[in-house]
Amino acid sequence: METLMHYSPDRLWQIQQKGFDQTFLGKTESIMVLGNGYMASRSSEEESYVGEVRDTFVAGTFNAFDENEVTELPNVPDMLGMSFLFNNRNLSLVQGQVSDYTKTLNLKTGELVRQFVWQLEDIHVKLTFRRFISKARRHFFASQVTIENLSQQDIKARIRSGINGQLSNEGSQHFTDGEKGLMDGRFIQMMPKTTQSHIQFVQTVEHMFLDAKLAEHRPETARRGFFMNYRFDVQAGKSCKIEKRGSIYTSIDNDLEDHDTATMRRVAVEELKQIESNSFDDLLQESAQEWEKIWNKHPIRIESSDYRDQLAIRFAQYHLHVMTPAHDQRMNIGAKGLSGEGYKGHTFWDTEIFMLPYFNFTHPEIAKSLVTYRYLGLEGARKKAASNGYEGAQYPWEAAWPTDGEVTPVWGAADIVTGQATKIWSGFIEQHITSDVAFGVKQYLDVTGDDQFAREKGYEILIDTAKFWASRLEYNPEKEVYEINDIIGPDEYKEHVNNNSYTNYTAHWNMAYVLTLIEDLKINQADVYAKLDATFKLADLVETLTEKSQKMFLPQPTEESILPQDDSYLSKAVIHLRKYKESDGVDSLFHDYNLDQVNEMQITKQADVLLLLLLFEGLFEKELKEKNFDYYEPKTTHDSSLSLSTHAILAADLGRLDQSYDFFKQASNIDMGEYMKSSDPGIHAASLGGIWQMVVFGYGGVRIVNGKLRIEPHLPKEWTSLDFGFDYQGQSVSVHVTQTSVTIDKSEGPVIEFINKEQTHKLINSVTINL
Repeated sequence: METLMHYSPDRLWQIQQKGFDQTFLGKTESIMVLGNGYMASRSSEEESYVGEVRDTFVAGTFNAFDENEVTELPNVPDMLGMSFLFNNRNLSLVQGQVSDYTKTLNLKTGELVRQFVWQLEDIHVKLTFRRFISKARRHFFASQVTIENLSQQDIKARIRSGINGQLSNEGSQHFTDGEKGLMDGRFIQMMPKTTQSHIQFVQTVEHMFLDAKLAEHRPETARRGFFMNYRFDVQAGKSCKIEKRGSIYTSIDNDLEDHDTATMRRVAVEELKQIESNSFDDLLQESAQEWEKIWNKHPIRIESSDYRDQLAIRFAQYHLHVMTPAHDQRMNIGAKGLSGEGYKGHTFWDTEIFMLPYFNFTHPEIAKSLVTYRYLGLEGARKKAASNGYEGAQYPWEAAWPTDGEVTPVWGAADIVTGQATKIWSGFIEQHITSDVAFGVKQYLDVTGDDQFAREKGYEILIDTAKFWASRLEYNPEKEVYEINDIIGPDEYKEHVNNNSYTNYTAHWNMAYVLTLIEDLKINQADVYAKLDATFKLADLVETLTEKSQKMFLPQPTEESILPQDDSYLSKAVIHLRKYKESDGVDSLFHDYNLDQVNEMQITKQADVLLLLLLFEGLFEKELKEKNFDYYEPKTTHDSSLSLSTHAILAADLGRLDQSYDFFKQASNIDMGEYMKSSDPGIHAASLGGIWQMVVFGYGGVRIVNGKLRIEPHLPKEWTSLDFGFDYQGQSVSVHVTQTSVTIDKSEGPVIEFINKEQTHKLINSVTINL
């Protein structure tokens, strides 16, 4: 497909669109999203177009439109839109002549720049738009427009700009109108409140004119909006600049002591007044310095025959920090981050399996916030378990505010055959999320060595999830085993199956690990044991876990060494998937079949058995992994963006580096690539976490296996070298990999033991190993 996206080796920090096409607005709106983890805004054009999606989100501000809809992140009234009239003609790039159009995101600084030349009759102007959301000031954003008059006569300009609340989430309006007006005669303020969660917002905007003499500045009140109208002349051959600065505060902000509306209004205005003497570039530089701290923390350098490999990892890291609410442990990462309305801002297993590892190894303080969110979610998890007749903590498939419990929608897209809405069973029977949460907590503890979190929160999560699985098991008296029936595994194309391998093995691991944990606590941490015993009656729990884990059914490989995905998968019909695997976009399979039909075929949406083989690699021999890879990959559509990174890492482990690198390129192109509609609902958050994993876990060979650190690199032939770093139990480790050797250095501190090719090495200061 012809693409407007442009990359060049001399711009290894830039994502750029060349040329304007209204058909593909969503692509750059998503992949060029600006944010700081507290808030984010899609990079829509300032002027409006049919088909645009003007989304701004503030993390954690969930609201339900009505009792028939689940909670979602509300689309905040737009503060970045502006309309322009030049000589009474509306600026629109679908009219007139447009040249030299570029839209560029600088990943290094977080600045978006859009510029073009526009001609229409007697109008000939060059417009340059700049904007950023500050990484240094949580609530603040700034934009700037430069209007350069290229014609031979003066141009009469009008700008209408302010705050527009006439937006929704695909029709669902989440805000009451609220009070609005001018403060101190120049600060526009709107105070909308969410309708169900009653979160108060205070939105503030001011305009600053440079090199322009205003002939008019008139306020305009609108329903769900407040605007200023400005009129001025731009002299021939001259230019002028207009800045728009603003902020968002809410009544759930944890950096405010007083959430009274009047106080928030005053704080917002005082902040803008305090920085009025700071130029746009001053404020951008302040923000860029915060981004620089991220880039300087374990920088990744890839010497590759394709420069886009280096760009891909920077693209991934940028978005991981834009989307992650590191400021508040009551919040987590949405499946689309903060870049679009897809998945309603909800948190899935994507966090634990695909994104948390990045933070575990590079920003443990952020990782701690993410796992603390799951601790705060125990209340909702316990309610869900109890409502289903189980004990312990059953984590929701989709989570929002941590105490909300399950927020998965019940109904989804129309059935291609019946035309009726399809029931979404994930919230009811896709239960591996519970062991995924436990896995994430265990990995966080292994990597960070955070004993305080373990004692105060982590052990409780691990024990309560194991308690759930013990109650979830169903006894089969004929086989004298415990099973998990009527389930959905990671392959969501198989509903209501029995004994999904991924679910059974991870549940068994959860229970077996907790047995060893309780025994260790009883011997070595009697005080922690006593505290937990008061809640869980540990002796009784040990008896239950022991009996059930010993009799639990774990699917075994066939004579051909194929581990069954579930009890019935291997008996289903096989069809050729080449047509669907090569199509643009996803879900093309459902243009021909409905889910009931796909359920009866050997078709897998995403890595299922192979993800199990990767995460619990110590349980399986290499030969078995190879045979299962060859069996399941041809049957996998990769319709989920979660899938490709798993295949890339596992292929690298198996020495299939050419195939692995092909998966790496496919994964990198999910958002960065040529398919111009792939990112319309938002970026693919888990895939971006997977890009980091492919680099560090796959080619860098870093892994936690049975609680021990392993470093065993293997580079694709396209890479000359790879440099990266990570944190491990309070120490900083840096790794330099070439095609023939790996050199590992660490900061001062205790000796670190790691495994390389089944040999244990002691890292004191530095060590070099031939590959």
